[in-house]
Amino acid sequence: MRALALMLAVAVPPTAADALAVTARHALPAGTVLSAQDVALDLRLEGGLSDPREAIGRQLRHAVHAGRPIAAVSLTAPVLVERNQLVTLIWSGAGLSISTEGRALGRGAAGETIRVLNTASRVTVAATIQPDGTLAVGMTP
Repeated sequence: MRALALMLAVAVPPTAADALAVTARHALPAGTVLSAQDVALDLRLEGGLSDPREAIGRQLRHAVHAGRPIAAVSLTAPVLVERNQLVTLIWSGAGLSISTEGRALGRGAAGETIRVLNTASRVTVAATIQPDGTLAVGMTP
């Protein structure tokens, strides 16, 4: 009876949903923004994402070795603005738009708010990173 149960367990393959994991095709350093050439689907019983679309376009928080699964907690939105980077600050309101140069005091991805030093006035402001890399200060619809 025990032998029969063991044979059945070995003979029944895992389901495709349980067995697929997104893995690194080659060694990927921390900070890599993943592309289709960086990831592969591998037969695994556990670990990592199961859909490459969840990884492509995201940035790695830490290095991943070739053939290792890529976990969702290892990924973040790509950083658009680095600390000390010169950026364009834009204020818009009441039909008027003003832009000036600033220096980022933090790093972040689209949608995040960081502190920025206005290089002209030397005033520090909070600004939201836009998808195009500019920073919005006090934007109103």
